[in-house]
Amino acid sequence: MHTSATEKTTDTIVYNLMREAQLNPQPEKSSIIEVEEALRTASKRLTGRAGYPEWICQSGDFLIIVEDKKNSKYQANYMPEKKNDVLLVDRESVTDYAENGALHYAQNVASKTGFKKIFAFGCSGTDKDSLIIRPIFVNEHRYKVMPTVKTFQDFSPSTIRDYYTSKVLGGKTEREMELESILSRAQQLHEDLRNYGSLSENEKPIAVSGLLLALCKRGFSTSDLTCGEGDSDEERRSDGEKIYEAIEEYVRHEVEAMPEPKVERLLHQFEFIKLRPNLSQKHKRLGKSPLRYFAEYIHSKVLSAIQNNTPEDVLGRFYGEFLSYSAGDGKGLGIVLTPVHITQLMCLLVDVRYSDVVFDPTCGTSGFHIAAMSMMLNQIDHLPKLRKEREEMKRNVKRHQLHGIEMNEQMFAIATTNMILRGDGKSNLECRDFFTVHAEEMRRYHFTVGLMNPPYSQAKKKETAELSELHFIEHLLDCMAIGGRVAVIVPQSAMVGKNNKDKAVKARILEHHTLEGVITCNTQTFYPVGTNPVIAIFTARIPHRSTKRCKFIDFKDDGYELNPHIGMLDNGTHDKKVKYLLDCWHGDITDVPSKFMVESPVTAEDEWLHSYFYFNDEPPTEEDFRQAMADYLSFEFKMIVSGRGYLFGLPDDSEKNYQESLGEEQSPVMAADKAEQEERLLAAKRHPNKKLEVKE
Repeated sequence: MHTSATEKTTDTIVYNLMREAQLNPQPEKSSIIEVEEALRTASKRLTGRAGYPEWICQSGDFLIIVEDKKNSKYQANYMPEKKNDVLLVDRESVTDYAENGALHYAQNVASKTGFKKIFAFGCSGTDKDSLIIRPIFVNEHRYKVMPTVKTFQDFSPSTIRDYYTSKVLGGKTEREMELESILSRAQQLHEDLRNYGSLSENEKPIAVSGLLLALCKRGFSTSDLTCGEGDSDEERRSDGEKIYEAIEEYVRHEVEAMPEPKVERLLHQFEFIKLRPNLSQKHKRLGKSPLRYFAEYIHSKVLSAIQNNTPEDVLGRFYGEFLSYSAGDGKGLGIVLTPVHITQLMCLLVDVRYSDVVFDPTCGTSGFHIAAMSMMLNQIDHLPKLRKEREEMKRNVKRHQLHGIEMNEQMFAIATTNMILRGDGKSNLECRDFFTVHAEEMRRYHFTVGLMNPPYSQAKKKETAELSELHFIEHLLDCMAIGGRVAVIVPQSAMVGKNNKDKAVKARILEHHTLEGVITCNTQTFYPVGTNPVIAIFTARIPHRSTKRCKFIDFKDDGYELNPHIGMLDNGTHDKKVKYLLDCWHGDITDVPSKFMVESPVTAEDEWLHSYFYFNDEPPTEEDFRQAMADYLSFEFKMIVSGRGYLFGLPDDSEKNYQESLGEEQSPVMAADKAEQEERLLAAKRHPNKKLEVKE
């Protein structure tokens, strides 16, 4: 409660300014039930008890939360060297400073309610003219500190949307802003891990995973990280030891039913955190240990985005950014992380259902698991069942219906962390080589859906021929239950069958499994990696009928366009185009132009691609033929006069003969231009209705 006269003065000034902006602020509590429920555990002292912001109100579809202090020196506490960018979120900062406290309340509400657009205000001062008012935009993924304002007029119900569009988004879409935020946070953290932690490229993403797990442990706080300074034995322990212990306790005691061998394998990846003295010692420029600095940054910038049940693989996107900034083993191993719009599309193509058992044998950061789990949980939410029943079904999905294999130990740690943070304690991920796993062993799990993005370009040499994408596909199909639906994304070269060995694998696939179709994807899908991908869909362990007509689709125009600074972005048409694709795939649309979809029987000798089966169902006209011939003759003439007559089987002196016939007064280029114009004039006489293009 507000007790001092000065604080009342600050509260009164803020209240009056909000009323002048047609806002209706409520003190300390909200009449909105879900907001009030979120604040019941939002204490600024991080005790899990109730929190009480100074003012709360709704403006349009935005929520406004205000925290104020009488003294302007308690306006905000930022990270060193991050002025006006990154607010500290430790207990002292949240309790003592206006902006930090407002951010704390807003992030709690954003993560627990349907309000995903919140303006948190930190205010300080006791005089209206010198009052500091700082808005901070907050959603479930990020926050953005805005310039100070003099009043709340821009945040009235009639103007707040304009402020959000112009000032927060900068005229960009929300999706663009989210991606820019992810990329900038990843880049900044990458640089800080190098500059302050001296971590190798491979250690950086593991450090991020470990800190995320430590921050999830109940009772753990970044304020406990004191660089080993203090009077008690506990305080004198290094920050690395405290973080490793928090990771271990969280994994062993708070993550449900994780097998001991998996626990040991996971913890082994995090041991360097406690063994590196420089990570725990006070850094001269930071004024704290690098580990505390990283933990505070990750808590405020990453954790909330991952814990919300969204299909976006945030940790996977971070890992991809770390690989892109380094020369680590990602490129050498052919690691290509699958974009979220592709993982979602593949789940739709195989029609993932809440009863399915999903298997990804090269799971990377578990992007397919996340997309499938999100779809399955959403279906359960809409079932006409009691809430208790639905919750048990969700637990069953997370415990028993998501399986995966990852050979790279560091990627395995990332994937396991990713799934743990999404409430999947057991996760059924294994760290092993997929090709050492016998198909009979896998079939006992009765996998009904298989999703895969295998490592690319590992079969370039004779000794690695067995690591081709086709071998991955065949082995996955052999591991599935009868009738299992499988979607894989691979380079289009995998569908060609470049040599006899590849054709033999394709023949075995058709002998034991069914090819349903192949979809050619946007060539920029994996930008900046130069791969032309396709999605191939199969039905496992049902032999392919020779008369079956497979569907080959050209989906290069998928609604995503390249933004060089961000990557691939939806231009607003992706959902509509996906719906059309699915309607064609399921046969709901029958009159489909062949330039989009071709249906045809296939053999192992065929190239399983749309471009192979496509025929132009609009035959050229006579005029098209004449124009093509004219263009060819013009091209041939130019090549000959420029000394390239050998391309057409002419002798080496052909250029000399042509120039002599032209005369000395004309250059070859002038003659070529004249000949082209004469040809066009003749064409115009033959076809007077055709528009004449006169060359200047």
